[in-house]
Amino acid sequence: MEQRDAHYYISKLGLEAHPEGGYYKETFKSGEQTTDKELSVSFDGVRKLYTSIYFLLTSNNISHFHRLKSDELWYYHAGSPLTIHIIHENGEYEEIKLGLDFDNGEVPQALVPKNSIFGSSVMDNDTFSLVGCMVSPGFEFQDFELFTQAELLSSYPEHKDVIMKLAYEVLPE
Repeated sequence: MEQRDAHYYISKLGLEAHPEGGYYKETFKSGEQTTDKELSVSFDGVRKLYTSIYFLLTSNNISHFHRLKSDELWYYHAGSPLTIHIIHENGEYEEIKLGLDFDNGEVPQALVPKNSIFGSSVMDNDTFSLVGCMVSPGFEFQDFELFTQAELLSSYPEHKDVIMKLAYEVLPE
C-alpha cells in the first residue's frame, strides 16, 4: 500500500481545524439522548448518548490540555503512534501510547476517564497520527474546557514539564 501523508487524510475525510489543535470531523452521533439525571455527571439539557469523530494530529502540533465531562474512547487508525497525556482527577499523571507496536507498550484503543485533563502528541517527527474518538455521553462544546499553563501549574506543579508542552500560555480567542 502506498504511503499516505496527513494532507491525504485531511482531504479525503473532510477534516477541519479543531480548537484544541489538530483536525477533526464528526462521523457518528447517537439518535438516543440522555440527561444528567440518569448519570453521574452534571450538565445542562440533554446529550446524545454518544458521538464519534476522526481526529488527526501532526507532529507539528499538539492537542492542548482540556477536560470533558464524559468518558472518551480513543482508537488508533493510521500513521505514527500517538501519546495521550492524562492528569487524572486525583492528580496522577499517566501516559498512554496509542498504536500497534504491542512489544513497545502501545495499545490500539484507550479510555480517557471523564473529568480528566488530557492532551495528546505525535511520538515521531515529520509525521501524523489518525485516530477515532468516541465520547459518551455525547460531546458538546459547552462541556469542553481548555486550560492555560498558569491554571494547571497552580494545581499540578509536579507536572510542570508536560504542562509547559501541552497547555496554552493564553487561551485562544
